[in-house]
Amino acid sequence: MRRFSLTTRLTALFCLSSAGVLLGLGILIATAMDRHFAEEDFASLGDSVRLIERIATENAAASVPERLAVALEHHPGFIAHVSAADGQTLYTSHGFDFQTALGTASVLPVGRDHFVWEQDGKHYRGLRATVPATGGRPAPLTIVVGMDTEIHAHFMRAFRRSLVFYVALAALASGLLGWWAARRGLAPLRTMATRARAVTAHKLDARMPVDAVPVEMADLAATLNAMLERLQRDFGRLSEFSSDLAHELRTPLTNLMTQTHVVLSQPRAAEKYRDVLASNAEELQRLTRMVSDMLYLAQMEHGLTLPCAEPIDAAVEVHALFEFYDALAEDKHVRLASRGEGRLVGDRLMLRRALSNLLSNALRYTPPGGGIAVEIDDGADGVTIAVENEGQEIRPDLLPVIFDRFSRGDKSRVRPDSDSVGLGLSITRAIMAAHGGTIAVQSADGKTRFTLGFRRQAAPATVTA
Repeated sequence: MRRFSLTTRLTALFCLSSAGVLLGLGILIATAMDRHFAEEDFASLGDSVRLIERIATENAAASVPERLAVALEHHPGFIAHVSAADGQTLYTSHGFDFQTALGTASVLPVGRDHFVWEQDGKHYRGLRATVPATGGRPAPLTIVVGMDTEIHAHFMRAFRRSLVFYVALAALASGLLGWWAARRGLAPLRTMATRARAVTAHKLDARMPVDAVPVEMADLAATLNAMLERLQRDFGRLSEFSSDLAHELRTPLTNLMTQTHVVLSQPRAAEKYRDVLASNAEELQRLTRMVSDMLYLAQMEHGLTLPCAEPIDAAVEVHALFEFYDALAEDKHVRLASRGEGRLVGDRLMLRRALSNLLSNALRYTPPGGGIAVEIDDGADGVTIAVENEGQEIRPDLLPVIFDRFSRGDKSRVRPDSDSVGLGLSITRAIMAAHGGTIAVQSADGKTRFTLGFRRQAAPATVTA
């Protein structure tokens, strides 16, 4: 079925509503007028009956017909029939057949004197009455009077024609006014649609006019603005991610291509080929690790729920990681220390990866002779795990972006032998988001402290980008 515009629907609704209201009002007025005419006609017939009763009562029986003729002959549209109980007709309007009227009056129920009838294509209203016998007249009289309603019917027909014309004209006017009002009222929607059509991947800064639209549309405009804000932020992140990814992949790929072209430029000894292949293997291993980390981060940021939520003893996991990093810490002359206990609910492997990323960063940036301390606090609100290392602190302007992808912080803190690709802290933040927790960093007085916060009995959450 064809779908009509909202303006067309509102216009049709205005037309139908106004036509229905005016038509109903016209029918009500016509009914009231017809009832009023009937009351006036029956009141006039009642006066005529009382006139006939007075003539029949105040005059002798022999003179009643003559007096009735004088009194009733000059009433246009009025008819009367007066007869005695013995069937003698005392008076009847000239040229009118009272057979139908008398037949209708004779079957009226007891207590009802008003009636209507139709004769020769005309409508009449009638009234029946009985005059009791008097001293000069031994038998009662039966009076039947009537009135032609054509003048009223003519007026009602003219009124109905005028009503239909006025209703049609009013419906048309209401439709035009309704169309104007609907089009003017929906103008903010057209403005919003125009701005929405202007939104592209390269122009996401357009916003809906919240203050310039009616209250009913303000919520829709605010919701659309919030959606555009999220899209702009996500497109920005995607663009930055693409740029960072291209930058990160360019260096190892360039190294691979350069070394390969150099070694193929002329024949070389087998030892040289082995050295080049070993170097290429290191670059390929770094690329593999980078791709693996990006895939893991993409899964985390696109709605990956916790694979397994189970009770975890944080102290046990920290000691297990200490055993893994003990040889590296001893080689770098870095002390590892842990204190405190706490139990939380989460995924064991994801928690180990988050702690492993923090410990790996701490070992990378702690100078020889320094120390790394892990503090576990089981508080009323939940469990916090803090990883603190000695060494040069991070500049304050770098703290807000330290959890972004491919962020390596201060260049002065980067070690020449570092193979980090800047995804570890991003993965750690995504893991904490999956647990419904938080991650924070502080760096001052020669120490850097990362704090993981797990809420008490935190339900597994779904990560959203």
